[in-house]
Amino acid sequence: MAVTRIMNHTVCKLITLLLVSINVPLSWAAILEPDRADALYHSYEGGGMKIDGPSVLLRKKASESLAFTGYYYLDSISSASVDVLSTASPYTEKRHEGQIGVEYLNDKTLMTFNARQSDEDDYLAQSFSINVSQDTFGDLTNLSLGVSYGDNEIRRNGDDLFEEQSQQYRIRAGISQILTRNLTAQLNFEAIADEGYLNNPYRTVRFIDTTSPSGVGYQSEVYPETRNSFSSKLSASYFLPYRAALFFHYRYFNDSWEINANDVELGYRHPIGDYLELEFKVRYYQQTQAEFYSDLFPYQDAQNYLARDKELSDFNDLTLGLGVTYLMPESLSFGDNRSEASLQWDYITFDYSNFRDPTAEGGVGNEPFYSFSANVIRAFYSIYF
Repeated sequence: MAVTRIMNHTVCKLITLLLVSINVPLSWAAILEPDRADALYHSYEGGGMKIDGPSVLLRKKASESLAFTGYYYLDSISSASVDVLSTASPYTEKRHEGQIGVEYLNDKTLMTFNARQSDEDDYLAQSFSINVSQDTFGDLTNLSLGVSYGDNEIRRNGDDLFEEQSQQYRIRAGISQILTRNLTAQLNFEAIADEGYLNNPYRTVRFIDTTSPSGVGYQSEVYPETRNSFSSKLSASYFLPYRAALFFHYRYFNDSWEINANDVELGYRHPIGDYLELEFKVRYYQQTQAEFYSDLFPYQDAQNYLARDKELSDFNDLTLGLGVTYLMPESLSFGDNRSEASLQWDYITFDYSNFRDPTAEGGVGNEPFYSFSANVIRAFYSIYF
């Protein structure tokens, strides 16, 4: 009998977003970013799950109007999370992800095209995106619009006959504005439509079963085949006279599964001398549960759609972050190329309001609510040339 494994794709998405936010900075003006090469190590550990591995990025301009970007990173994943321990055995696997991109600048219009692929033993994701941004009003305002399409192939290890598909469509729009000499702001909107097989083939829900000695039974999750979501994000940056900066982000999210979420982040960046820079941040996230979620259903097939994924429950998390960046002096750089080294650490606490720990004592439905903490580390070295 094949070992059942439960993959936490939410954590992998978190790692992906952190890496992309480091490696692919946004540009305000209609100018191509400088050439650069990055080498990075990332690590996530918490809740019985460990994900770590290397990442590399290369960006090169072919001319003042054309540039190419590529990145690749590898995740080594080992999991003994509460989901796994309650219904299956710990597992290990690897995930490979790569992306190539092309940027073309025409006067004040910047166009980008990206193709991405992520490959695991039982999951293949491919996506394509196109983005256009335009500087206007004396380069004080930047307007952007983007669309993307993703196609996913879902398999189940140990079951050669299982194969499902899902698709994702995204549209994004944003405006960035220089308000004063020191203050900038951005407002972004994104709409997402998912369709196809949207649940995890390994995950189960639990229900009260008086015929079982344990008093509980298990059956596979059943999700709707469509999900529509919308998010908006407001960001602001205030640059202080002594080369420091304050950052603020607020994001609101809701979807057709009746999940509503709020995300607030505050950050501060402070220079020390000519070569050292410290960054501090605090982030709070809170969401409500999906309409078809329950920690414990009253009986088997209690409703048409069933979910017990803790990421669809009512929960919140708090992140405290610290970053250190060292701008290499010429004596430590390669020739005339500017380089920097950075270490960033996030400490995250997760608290679930209606997801109980089935491995704890207390009886079915009376176990303590689940909570855990995680550490995320990113260490990277960048060369600009």
